[in-house]
Amino acid sequence: MALLEVENVRRSFGGVVAVDKVSFRTNVGQIKAVIGPNGAGKTTLFNIVSGILSSETGRIMFKNKVIGGLRPHQIARAGISRTFQNPSLFLQVSVLENVMVGRHVRTRSGFLRCCLTGPGQRREERAIREAAMAQLDYVGLADLASMPAGSLAFGQRRMVELARALATEPDLLLLDEPASGLNTRETHDLGELIRRIRERGVTILIVEHDMSLVMDISDEILVLHNGIPIAEGAPSVIQNNQQVISVYLGGEIQGAVAG
Repeated sequence: MALLEVENVRRSFGGVVAVDKVSFRTNVGQIKAVIGPNGAGKTTLFNIVSGILSSETGRIMFKNKVIGGLRPHQIARAGISRTFQNPSLFLQVSVLENVMVGRHVRTRSGFLRCCLTGPGQRREERAIREAAMAQLDYVGLADLASMPAGSLAFGQRRMVELARALATEPDLLLLDEPASGLNTRETHDLGELIRRIRERGVTILIVEHDMSLVMDISDEILVLHNGIPIAEGAPSVIQNNQQVISVYLGGEIQGAVAG
């Protein structure tokens, strides 16, 4: 069953087309990857799905409802959360407080009520703190909860951002180049974590340049070239697609043959 349906999406910037005629489906429980070289339109596509950008044509459906035109916080409330190429954290506050920011999407209190100090608000704040700590523990950073986010190593910052995204209780998680800047061991651990997140019932759409990671964890792969889809299918199909090999992978995947 399709959780996310993208139909004929197009977006241009000053006459330069970033994505064009992009259509695909992400089914419930899938790990689906979007690959392509720099400038292929991958992050633009993510920005459209998450509401940061609007599409000029087409339609985006999530849980059988149109979400095109909604603001990012509305899309987050609907059940889509994301990370960014460069971790976007509040560096001067604690790791825990960064994750708590994500959890506020699932609270009943508006901004004004959060400024009050009644029993209901205190209970909700405790619940937010506990939920945020649970996500930090899940990604292995509970012992760093009180540290300023700016004091962490790059890989740890990525995990904080991931914990914050998970704190929103997403049905669909968008991961934008999560392995960028990670070493081999960290990338391996990331792959294991992504699998565990899927086992929690979270569907995952990932943009990634690390082909070993992509081929290892993905159920399906969408390949973009100059903003246009050129191939889609299982890893075994993609790695044996002659056009993908010649245009993108350049022989990076061992054993690939023409198909």
